[in-house]
Parts: sequence; structure tokens; C-alpha cells
Amino acid sequence: MRVIAGTAKGRILVGPKSHSIRPALDKVKGAIFNILFDVSGLNVLDVFAGTGSIGIEALSRGAKHAVFLDASPEAIGVIKKNLDLCRFEDQATILRAKLPEDLRTVTKRCGIETFDLIFVDPPYNKGLVNLALRKIAELGLLAPEGKIVVEHSPRETIAEISGLALKDQRNYGQTLISFLTR
Repeated sequence: MRVIAGTAKGRILVGPKSHSIRPALDKVKGAIFNILFDVSGLNVLDVFAGTGSIGIEALSRGAKHAVFLDASPEAIGVIKKNLDLCRFEDQATILRAKLPEDLRTVTKRCGIETFDLIFVDPPYNKGLVNLALRKIAELGLLAPEGKIVVEHSPRETIAEISGLALKDQRNYGQTLISFLTR
């Protein structure tokens, strides 16, 4: 697992010791950022952040700030190590949060009202994808021109959610990437 492009290009990231955290594959991460193209100056929210590799990739490519959310103490430790390795600790906020329930407190805890780019990568096949998306829409966390990128199992379908529109989906084997807007 590494940073693919930008200021931290080539940096090897710390991985999890347990199998409870599933890092984004470099192939999938590269595809996401090729589709997004430019993330310069954006405020990013990385929900179910795991190793933090997606949010760190965004910072490396010029994102202004990234907020990393995860419930796992192991994940929080890995994210801190990876931010230190890439020297992005001043551009990041790490919050331990039970998801999707604790999304309600994110804006108060990090001081950012809305996010230009939100990554959602919950554990596969646990029914968390649509719960998280509904909570994001309900709380108005997505900026007016913002995008949500969801990494999920092809067996999980994105429900119709008031305030969100599914714009594109790409399949990468056991991973489906869904792109949503307001």
C-alpha cells in the first residue's frame, strides 16, 4: 500500500496488523482519483477510514484538509502513523467515531460545516452503506457541488436517498465504486 501521486508519491504506508481493516487496493484508489481528476483545495471527509490511505491520497494530490473517521482504535493508530509518515498531520483531523451514528457530531468536532468530497468505505455486506449515505444527506454534510465516493461490495445496492443522486458506478472485481452528488 502506497501513495500513488502528488507530494507524497511513492511513500509506503503502514498497514493493519489484523484482518478487521480492509485497505483500499492501489488499483481501485488509482481509478477513483483518475475519475475525480482534481481534488486541489477540497475539504475531504473519509468515513470508515481504516488505514487512511484514501484521505492521504487526496492530501497528497492537493486537498486542503481531510477528516478521518473510524471506530477502531487500531485504525486510529494506523492513520496517525500514516499521516506522520507523509507529514500531513497539520492538514488532518482524526476522530474516533461510531459510524454512522456519530456523523451528527463531526462538524462540531472538526470545525468544517460541509465537505467537497466524502469517501465512504464501510465493512462489506454489513448494511452500513445506505445508513451512512442517509445520515450524510440528512445532516447536509455534502457541499452543494460536492461528490461522494462509496467503495462497497457489488452485492450491496445504493438505495434511492432523498437529496443524493447516483451518477456513476465502476466495478473492480469484488469492489464496486459508486459516485454520488447532491
